[in-house]
Amino acid sequence: MDATKPRLGRGLDSLLGPATGSVSTVSSTRVRIDQISHNPYQPRKRFDDDELTQLADSIRTHGVLQPLVVRPDGERFQLIAGERRLRASHLVGLTEVPVHVVTFDDQQVYEAALVENIQRSDLNAIEKAQGFKEYLERYGLSQEQLGRRLGIDRTSISNLVGLLNLPAEVQDAVRLGQLTLGHAKVIKGVADAERQTQLCREAIFKHLSVAALEMLAREAKAEVAEQKPGAMRAAVEKTAHVQSLEDDLRQRFATRVEIKVKAKDKGQIVIGFDSNDQFERILSALTK
Repeated sequence: MDATKPRLGRGLDSLLGPATGSVSTVSSTRVRIDQISHNPYQPRKRFDDDELTQLADSIRTHGVLQPLVVRPDGERFQLIAGERRLRASHLVGLTEVPVHVVTFDDQQVYEAALVENIQRSDLNAIEKAQGFKEYLERYGLSQEQLGRRLGIDRTSISNLVGLLNLPAEVQDAVRLGQLTLGHAKVIKGVADAERQTQLCREAIFKHLSVAALEMLAREAKAEVAEQKPGAMRAAVEKTAHVQSLEDDLRQRFATRVEIKVKAKDKGQIVIGFDSNDQFERILSALTK
């Protein structure tokens, strides 16, 4: 990587400061909207309609207060940063917008798009992960190098990219906002893909908090640990009634509870606890 290129960890402002190496501000001016092409490296795939409407209302009242960032593209310009402002300006019906025109290479354009979305608009976790992965593959950088470029801890990048190993259904749930990053991290900690999908569905259907989902994930891990190599267990499907009883018991004891159905009319009720105080509280509830 060219050592003269600036770090991006301070945000887009660091890109538009004094000329450094191959980066320089050409001019600040106004250009026609129809002369601006969209950024091909834009990591954000979905734009919230309500947010765009609110931004459009602000632009209608106050104008575009922060110039877009573009680079020359033949006789046109290519957008680098300001996708939401450009879209909102279209909604308002503006014909031209203020811009900073800079000379960036493709790699710097990609980095600027990541910086804008990560530090300003917050991509969802899957979009961030895909943006990081595509950048790493395109430019052959390590996660540590990318972290230094963006001012982000390498572990954070690694954890996000690891989400792309989750089943497609789980990724879609995060992308659509049905699950948070916290939920996704919990599900990622469960090794079995089928169980990951089950936890995802249960979290959405029951509107589980991250803490409640962690409880179920611990139970799933405990089940795997209990199974000895070569052991055969009869697969007994839990009925909706049994699952409902489990939910009632979890709420009553405020801890993890599982009804393990071994065979017809046989099984166990397992109540977990993580501290002596929690044990005493459960015991008190049981002996009332």
